[in-house]
Parts: sequence; structure tokens; C-alpha cells
Amino acid sequence: MSGRLFIVPTPIGNLEDITLRAINTLKEVDLILAEDTRTSSFLLKHLGISKPLKSYHQHNEHKILDELITQLNSGKNIALISDAGTPGISDPGFLLIREAIEKNISIISLPGATAFVPALINSGLPCNEFSFYGFLPQKKGRQTRLKLLELEEKTFIVYESPFRLVKLLQELQKHLGATRKACVCRELTKLFEETKRGTLEELILFYNSKPVKGEIVVVVQGNKNIDLETETNE
Repeated sequence: MSGRLFIVPTPIGNLEDITLRAINTLKEVDLILAEDTRTSSFLLKHLGISKPLKSYHQHNEHKILDELITQLNSGKNIALISDAGTPGISDPGFLLIREAIEKNISIISLPGATAFVPALINSGLPCNEFSFYGFLPQKKGRQTRLKLLELEEKTFIVYESPFRLVKLLQELQKHLGATRKACVCRELTKLFEETKRGTLEELILFYNSKPVKGEIVVVVQGNKNIDLETETNE
């Protein structure tokens, strides 16, 4: 009988944001795959969990894929975690999950922490429908994606590095207009958590005047005029 692959979310900052089920799962599996074993070792030590750890990240996921599938087929239960949040959401995981599905290996995905959900709620923007874009391409395809965002009717979410936040806001202003509403969430769940709401123009002025650190989630109002423009053109 083959083992099972558990997808286990971990805290994005505050170590209390982990479920009892996640803790029990990590205690029971045979192996834990971690994006960075140093980061994960700190969390596991905090939780009093001692299990074999193996690095699993974007630079080795293709190389060790067959080995992991073999272990799962031999009956080992494996948990996949990332440095923070839910594996597969802008973190490694998709390749292994897809291969496990093709090999009829049972996958159990636990609910838990992810950065974009609290950011979306905090934004005050409509969240009955939304689009998640993760990190935008840095070079090839970036302008194409930005043009796509011009047409996005739903509230949309992107991740960004603090070093590129102002550049992103400036690009969004160029494509969406200075008055488009947005929200920047920084260091969610951590000691210096910050949520700043305003127009793109206001956010650029604010973040141009101060250094920015930490993990960034940007939530942006969708294009409210697109339906009206389409009807007018017809």
C-alpha cells in the first residue's frame, strides 16, 4: 500500500498560526520535505517535533522527484511544507503534487495559513470574487501581464519584494490610473504588521518616503468601468 502525501501550511509569521491537525500530521509522517531546512528546523523545534528533514525547493525538485515517488510508493507518508504559508502558492509543490496524482498516490491538503487571504479581507475591497496573480514576471512577459491587469474586473492580488514595491505601484499607476484604489499589506501576523490603503498615487507617495522591509501583498481594485466601456463600444 502506498503512502500519502500531506500538504501542510505553516505560519507566515506568528508561530501560533498553525493548526492542531498540522502539528499532529508533522509528528506522524515518516519524512518532512522543507523548502529551507534551517527555517523549518526552527519551527519544528518550537513545536517539539523531531522528524527526518529533506530539502525540497525549486532548484532540486526535478532531480529528487523520482526518489520521492518511490518512497511514497513504498508506503512512506511524506509531509510537504514551505518556509511560510501553503506549499504550491508561489512556493514549490506543484510538480510533486502533479506527479503524485498521475501515480495514483493519495494527497491530503490541509487548510491553513496563506498571506493573500488576510490581505484581501484587510483591503476593504470587494472579495466575493477575486484573482490571484502571485509574483509578476520580472522581465519576459511582465508588460503582457500588466496589460492583462488593465482588463481585470475583479479585485486582484499580487506578491512583491519590498525592494520592488514602489516600481510595481508605479507600473500599476501607469496602466490602471492614479486614482485606482489599492492596499499594501506588509509583514502580516508579525510584530510590525502594516496595512496601508489608498489610491495608487497616494501609496506611491507614502512608500517613496520610507524604507520598506518584509513580505508584501498588494491588493488592487478591479476595473469597474470595463462593462460600461464595452456596452458603449457595442
